[in-house]
Amino acid sequence: MLDRGSGFVHHIGLVFANLWQALSQPMAWLDWSNPEALARFIYYGASSELFFVILTLLLILTAVGLWRPGVMWGVVRGLEGFANALGRAVAWIGLVMVLQQIMIIFLQRIFRVAVIEFGPFAPFGYPLWNKLTLVSHDLSWWSEELKLYNAMIVTLCVTYTFVQGGHVRVDLIYANVSFRAKRVIDMLGSVLFMMTGSMMTWLFAWFFMWRSLITPKVAASDTLEALLRKSKLMKWNVETIGFSPNGFDAYFLFKILLVTFAALVFLQAVAFFYRSLLELREGRESEGRYLDHDKPGEQSTDAIIHGTH
Repeated sequence: MLDRGSGFVHHIGLVFANLWQALSQPMAWLDWSNPEALARFIYYGASSELFFVILTLLLILTAVGLWRPGVMWGVVRGLEGFANALGRAVAWIGLVMVLQQIMIIFLQRIFRVAVIEFGPFAPFGYPLWNKLTLVSHDLSWWSEELKLYNAMIVTLCVTYTFVQGGHVRVDLIYANVSFRAKRVIDMLGSVLFMMTGSMMTWLFAWFFMWRSLITPKVAASDTLEALLRKSKLMKWNVETIGFSPNGFDAYFLFKILLVTFAALVFLQAVAFFYRSLLELREGRESEGRYLDHDKPGEQSTDAIIHGTH
């Protein structure tokens, strides 16, 4: 137990040195034309060093927020505002998805077109000059691409839906406890479930993504030294394998979305923890402060279910 405690303190003590080294030498891990820099970026992107840097920064930010609640409210408003802005923008992809599906049906069933081509000389999918056709894919490619739109809506709008109170909850205890008990439950939930779940997803998705972008393959068990040895042979090799011969072939984008999803959920967990902590300190009058719902004055789903208004 003492060894674990001393190891924890040791990692915390190295945070500022590691952070200074990363900030003072950005090209050592951001110059992806250099295979060794790319190897460092991959390693530190899911390393214990990054974990302790984030943990230390959050502890400092929390301490400052407890001293100056306005700072913590600013973080809450910033993160929730970002989630709202991103969700409202990405939600329009639903319209694009519907229009594209309608276009596919009309071109396939009525005009008997097998290929959709875009370019200045490719009107309605009929190329007049192939050299100036910018995009050309079989209809099955465009049909399978609809899965990407659906994945974008799910992964990029998840925190927006959370802020709006749109997620369904199965509640057996929460509605019947006191205001302060609810805030404690929210704080524990954000740490034990949202943060932990998003970190586990990140650790899995990070290497899952890079295995489809570069060769040789990387693994979570690789040490920094092992990755630096692999960097001698490392090169970009983006997978473009589809489930059908002419189908959608950019499935690596789904893996990038999975990493983005984990990061967004973690940031929202921080915002939810801070909001719950502030409401616990300031009392019921601070409940829902600065919340930006799509329809001002309308009760959120959670408020209606739990009868808090």
